[in-house]
Amino acid sequence: MLPEGLSWLEASALGRAVRGAGVWSYATINLAHILGVATLFGSVLLLDLKLLGLFRRVPLSQLSLPTVRLAAIGFGIAALSGLCLLATNATGYTGNPFLPIKFGAIAAGLANVLFVHRMRAWRDRGLESFTPLQQRQLALAGLISLLAWTTAVASGRMLGYW
Repeated sequence: MLPEGLSWLEASALGRAVRGAGVWSYATINLAHILGVATLFGSVLLLDLKLLGLFRRVPLSQLSLPTVRLAAIGFGIAALSGLCLLATNATGYTGNPFLPIKFGAIAAGLANVLFVHRMRAWRDRGLESFTPLQQRQLALAGLISLLAWTTAVASGRMLGYW
């Protein structure tokens, strides 16, 4: 995010509201963010491990329904709470090298989700009969997802140490 965007976010009504909401507001929003990230990452981890070939006895169609829904809920909570956290002191992150890494990793993770949902193997996951090419495509998508979301979580954690 550019310094001008960080300044705008910090000066926004959201930034003012979160800063003025009281001593427990930041801690509560931070807890929501952690729970959202945990829900997202836990769901993604299970699904990606399945795409990589683990849990062979569990049909992809059965595992994908709850994990995709939970991941979407977790992402929504993490994104909204993360925006609130960033808005409280956005200019403090100017020059922090982990912020663009985090946002880039999130973008890569979301792009991978779009890619997977367009794959024929994903659309036909109820059939559970994948060609070797489809299995490799699903495994690659799972690997990319794990790398993207792990990078997002790790760089998000590193933000506070810079």
